[in-house]
Amino acid sequence: MMQPFGLILMGGQATRMGGGDKGLLPLGDSTILSHVLDRLTPQVDRTALNANGDPARLKHLNLPILPDSIPDHPGPLAGTLAGLDWAAALGATHIVTAAADTPFLPCDLVPQLLLAGGDAGFALAASPSGRQPTFGLWPVTLRDPLRQALYDGLRKIVQFTRAHGAGTAEFPDDTAFFNVNTPEDLLTAKAML
Repeated sequence: MMQPFGLILMGGQATRMGGGDKGLLPLGDSTILSHVLDRLTPQVDRTALNANGDPARLKHLNLPILPDSIPDHPGPLAGTLAGLDWAAALGATHIVTAAADTPFLPCDLVPQLLLAGGDAGFALAASPSGRQPTFGLWPVTLRDPLRQALYDGLRKIVQFTRAHGAGTAEFPDDTAFFNVNTPEDLLTAKAML
């Protein structure tokens, strides 16, 4: 299997944060998204962002910006589909997804997902607190079933992944998946940094 492509999911509306792009909020001497990129990029062949709205606001990142191809912001599965379509068009076999608001994601995310993915190359991350469904290894061969599931109204990642036999990569530490959803979480992340 070739090295997977990376997809950072930032297509959400950040309502608990007052709107806007959580990933662009300052954390330390950079942004939350910069921390995510610093951890994910070395583990993948190339990286793109799933983001909706005006892509010009992200131009400075010099990354492909992939909007949802399914209307009405149906959630991270739609972002995953956009990433799968992008990767397939470039000849990749797999993508790894990660959330844009998780600045401490595991530096061994991809190797662990690859181990857990088995022959199918399909796995989600989990930590002691449970599944981490926005962190996964996805084969591009799931594009059409995922597209159909989205058009049929499916929105839950775990429902889809369970139906298609995804493996589970167990990570020992919840801290790696800490995500910034509220202003209080941002203060916590600053303290953790």
